[in-house]
Amino acid sequence: MPASRPIWKGQLRLSLVSIAVELYSATKPNAKPSFRQIHEPSGKPINYEKVVAGIGPVDKDEIMKGFEYEKGDYVLLTDDEIDAVKLETRKTLELTQFVGAYEIDPIYFDKPYFVVPADELAEDAFRVIRDALRSSKKVGLGQLALRGKEYLVAVQPTGTGLLMETLHYEDEIRKADPFFASISAKKADADLLEVATALIDKKTAKFDAGVFKDHYQSALRELIARKLKSKGNKISTKEEPAESRPTGANVVDLMAALKSSLEGDKGGDKPAAKKPAPRKKAS
Repeated sequence: MPASRPIWKGQLRLSLVSIAVELYSATKPNAKPSFRQIHEPSGKPINYEKVVAGIGPVDKDEIMKGFEYEKGDYVLLTDDEIDAVKLETRKTLELTQFVGAYEIDPIYFDKPYFVVPADELAEDAFRVIRDALRSSKKVGLGQLALRGKEYLVAVQPTGTGLLMETLHYEDEIRKADPFFASISAKKADADLLEVATALIDKKTAKFDAGVFKDHYQSALRELIARKLKSKGNKISTKEEPAESRPTGANVVDLMAALKSSLEGDKGGDKPAAKKPAPRKKAS
């Protein structure tokens, strides 16, 4: 199991089948160098004050959150009012709908997470869901309440595990028409298209992310390494201890649960999550 701490622990549920799983971020938080502003004469970090124009610094208890409903006009909300509408983090992620693996337009995808079984007892049921998704070439959709917000998510197999990706809701995506309206619908010249297609075919290869390197980040890290070697300035932090792993799973007789779920779904449940717009084929 990885050394990093899971961001969520709970049940991955498919009808009557529940599997104890853990969720890990699939991206590295420290992959790119980040910087703080430093006061050079003293060598201390720069801090920021809350300042109001014409008044100056203000106390924290004088600050409220404001939503700008018109230019320059705000409706004020207290922290208690905002907290009252936050969703409680649920311990269940239920897959309520399935779509084809290539039906979701890439514009909807946001952030990836690894989904792994919480313990050995959960692995049998985990493998069944993973392999069923892979053989059917389907992606499972559901909604996950986490940190007060509700996320639309897609779950699909990757390697020996599962990959969960948060999706943007439809109202978060800009309409493409205003941006593409001025582009002519005229087809490309046939001869030019033939040459471009041949060039694409020539350069087509299996995707390998390791082939591509971020040259800017590499140069930046080399610069930092040289500066550290010459001046020896270092900052260290202590790593927090990892949480204990949950034990046990509530899957009792997986086959019976799957069959009962199938019998119960014959009536046709309505999916809770709205199906994202299908991907448009490039013309």
